[in-house]
Amino acid sequence: MTANGSPQTLDERIDRLESLDSIRQLPHRYALAVDTRNIDVLVELFVEDVQVGKGLSGREALKQWFTQALSQARTTIHFVGNHIIDFESADRARGVVYCRDEAERPTDWGVGYLQYWDSYVRRDGRWYFERRRFHRWFMVDALTRPSHGAGVIEGSKILGTGLLPDAWPSWGEFWKRVNEKRANEENR
Repeated sequence: MTANGSPQTLDERIDRLESLDSIRQLPHRYALAVDTRNIDVLVELFVEDVQVGKGLSGREALKQWFTQALSQARTTIHFVGNHIIDFESADRARGVVYCRDEAERPTDWGVGYLQYWDSYVRRDGRWYFERRRFHRWFMVDALTRPSHGAGVIEGSKILGTGLLPDAWPSWGEFWKRVNEKRANEENR
């Protein structure tokens, strides 16, 4: 490996290719976990000692943060696009990921674009997000709010449309926990 992190030997070059593939999977797995509200899978994409805001760290703190943040919108859709990865060393990299996102908000259906600015680190042979910051271009009302099951042809299940996000077991489990928590707070 050279001083700037460029692989030189065949083993280093193969490791770089495997690392690129592993890192490229992180944003896609993140989007799927967010959209299906699979919080356990989501926090496992981050290092164990991930920083959460100011003064908090760890996956449990991150789990609480994501649960609160993701309960603000019912349905979300994240479509991951361009992904640039620059290596700092064999075990550290930075990346920029483009994303088109949609969110079913309380009063509208928002459509927007953002960039994630990521730091990746390999620990014990596995790549993780060390840090993930997003910068938004915009989010606007889509003007036409899709309803649950939009696209289903009456009496038909052609192409299985209208099944998401309910098809994911983690989706129902997430909302069950959120609603139980809200009910407990209201009963205090």
